[in-house]
Amino acid sequence: MVHRATKFRSCHLKSAIRSILIIKPSSLGDIVHTLPAVALVREAYPSARITWVINPEWAPLLRGNKCVNHVHIFPRSQLGGLGMVVHLTPWLRQTRRLQPDVALDFQGLLRSALIGRASRPREFYGMSDAREGARRFYDRVAPVDRKAHAVERYLALTEDFGVPVERPLRFPLPSGDSVPHFDDTIPFVLLHPFARGRRKSLSDLTIEEFCRSLAPHPVVLAGLTKREMPVPDNCVNLLNHTTLLQLIWLIRRASFVVSVDSGPMHIASALSDRLISIHAWSDPRKVGPHNPAAWVWKNGELFRVRDLPTSPPENQTNRNFKTTDVKQLLPLIRENLRPM
Repeated sequence: MVHRATKFRSCHLKSAIRSILIIKPSSLGDIVHTLPAVALVREAYPSARITWVINPEWAPLLRGNKCVNHVHIFPRSQLGGLGMVVHLTPWLRQTRRLQPDVALDFQGLLRSALIGRASRPREFYGMSDAREGARRFYDRVAPVDRKAHAVERYLALTEDFGVPVERPLRFPLPSGDSVPHFDDTIPFVLLHPFARGRRKSLSDLTIEEFCRSLAPHPVVLAGLTKREMPVPDNCVNLLNHTTLLQLIWLIRRASFVVSVDSGPMHIASALSDRLISIHAWSDPRKVGPHNPAAWVWKNGELFRVRDLPTSPPENQTNRNFKTTDVKQLLPLIRENLRPM
């Protein structure tokens, strides 16, 4: 059963909020999606101490973020097996000391709900589409549309907390770290061809065709993969050779970004509309770029995000991005490249 605070208690609490806990440990794209909501919370409570619970690998995303006062690392990788005995107790001790006036669970899982309760908040907010029984731990459940884009779902949580949503939204991301010996004065296209999800990644032949078709313009390959492949002469292969902050730096400087559905795609969407997001089986309305001026490839068609149909066609069959689809993207990309 969900415990709901009385109206009197909620009004009194909001007038005396000095500390707010943001619970969003992972993943890369979801943390990017949470940035606008937290920026609005900061604007509504400029003097509050805001702490963000986050996995260590994603903490660099918050570097220099003036909306966040403190980062509380959730050491998930250390809590498996025997590591739990060593690391969990001291981490819980630190978490219990937080005692925020309000905790906002943007993750919506049992793990994040337990983190929230362990922090001993005065009031705990979560979303109606939370899973794994997480809703039982909240004091207040914000109604959200589970079919909406993640950015909009997270904004609904802040609205229920009493923070008005003002647009355009802000995505406070770090400037990034430069890549050593990389000449960013020459216009280049950034290709991020790999993702963890099944059937999301591009084939080696498609990557090679993409690079050759844009020659002599440089194409920079970035991301993580276990695959090894030869690349054309105009391709700069930085696969497995960039940090998260270096990837952000590259995205900021690229003339155009082409990416499969992935966390780096969402970074690109937050920073620029010079983006094509490739979706094989995923629904771009829910997990695509939130930027209305960005582009989406889906089932052989290219759309601006703002022009996407409100619902998928009946009996739609999803298909992978093929090598022959590369030529469909080239005119749009070339429009954003200066002649060489």
